[in-house]
Amino acid sequence: MKTTPDGRPIPPAHADERSMLEAWLDFHRATLALKCSGLRDDQLRLAAASPSPMTLLGLVQHMAEVERNWFQRVFAGQNVPLVFGESNLHGFALQPERGFDEVVAAWQAEIARGRELIADASLDDSGRLPEQEAGHVGDQEVSLRWIMVHMIEEYARHNGHADLIREQIDGTTGV
Repeated sequence: MKTTPDGRPIPPAHADERSMLEAWLDFHRATLALKCSGLRDDQLRLAAASPSPMTLLGLVQHMAEVERNWFQRVFAGQNVPLVFGESNLHGFALQPERGFDEVVAAWQAEIARGRELIADASLDDSGRLPEQEAGHVGDQEVSLRWIMVHMIEEYARHNGHADLIREQIDGTTGV
């Protein structure tokens, strides 16, 4: 597999649909990790811009929750708790005692579990949304294909946030 100079996997220019979706999702996962690399704990906790409390550490926590939600709850239909506790619904809230290594380990565990759950699934296999979320999508069932495209979109959007936060922290751009 080819990689960018910074080590992220380059999605293939020609591949079947499943390989393409997996490659783009892995690229965006690696991009979020890269945005956080080389920073101290206090830098990872710096808010983007007032009034937003968004931080790089919070983004990684949020994406751990997103991974769990879409692959375990929606696709596999599992009843699993929130990764970072019931009082942290979207994962953005930080705890002083929870450092980057713990957060990344939780995020990577969620990625690994999601990969396991979809490994033998067809892109046409469906998961089920809770009723309140189905109204936003227009259907209570969503295909694995839909989930993977949504995950790519979710990472891409938050990687844009991470770009801005990282630039504010140390001036690093374009990674």
